[in-house]
Amino acid sequence: MYVEVTDSFLRTDLQLQYTTYKNTLQQIAQKIGDVEQEAEEHKLVLETLDPLPADRKCFRMINGVLVERTVEDVIPALKTNAEGLKKVLNDLVKQYQNKQEELDKWKKKNNVQVVQS
Repeated sequence: MYVEVTDSFLRTDLQLQYTTYKNTLQQIAQKIGDVEQEAEEHKLVLETLDPLPADRKCFRMINGVLVERTVEDVIPALKTNAEGLKKVLNDLVKQYQNKQEELDKWKKKNNVQVVQS
């Protein structure tokens, strides 16, 4: 009886740990998708503004407020933001890979095999 109860608790604990790993990976993947989308939007805006004259007015959203600027003022800020997004994206991808490696090691250590139902 004791062996069965312990085995049941072990299975439940392993399932809980596995679920936690998978949820974490899913959250990181969602963040990666969001950052990729935002980076793509920055790229499109930069491509749109690039051929325009530097003194042409354009509008930029800053903290929910629409602000009038010139193309000359906006392009450097957009480039800085785009570079920051690339850096964040690279960090998130590394974080995802590390968590995936951690999950693989955990599965090997605990002899866990995923059964699809």
